[in-house]
Amino acid sequence: MATSGAGSSGLGGLGQWWGVLAGALLIAVWVNGAAGPVAIVVLSAAVLLWSFFQAPVTCGAPVRGRKDGCRNNANGLLMGCHIRQHRWQKLRMLIIRRRVREFCAGLFSDGKAALVTLAAVGSFISGLVALIPGAAVG
Repeated sequence: MATSGAGSSGLGGLGQWWGVLAGALLIAVWVNGAAGPVAIVVLSAAVLLWSFFQAPVTCGAPVRGRKDGCRNNANGLLMGCHIRQHRWQKLRMLIIRRRVREFCAGLFSDGKAALVTLAAVGSFISGLVALIPGAAVG
């Protein structure tokens, strides 16, 4: 009997959601204020890396015959799905000037992608604010 492999990891499929936990810890560190800027920068970098390379989103790589792109599951905003060519297409969209607009439009294509994009932007701003002395509110 073939299985999907979803429960094969030790975490039962929750291993791809570690970035949400890092985001919750980042919010708690900002609210508490007891941890220093190093903890904020480390957690911000973790959430940013999770958003770019491991967050579960749809692929969105351009394919013939579909206006909205590939609908397979992908890992992260910068990575494509299981099809190797889609990974290169998504990375190429960032390099080729004419395709950057398509890539940016795909960041808000559905609810999951929009949430992951906002998490990436928020963690980037959080890290910058933690590095600039006197910029943090409090």
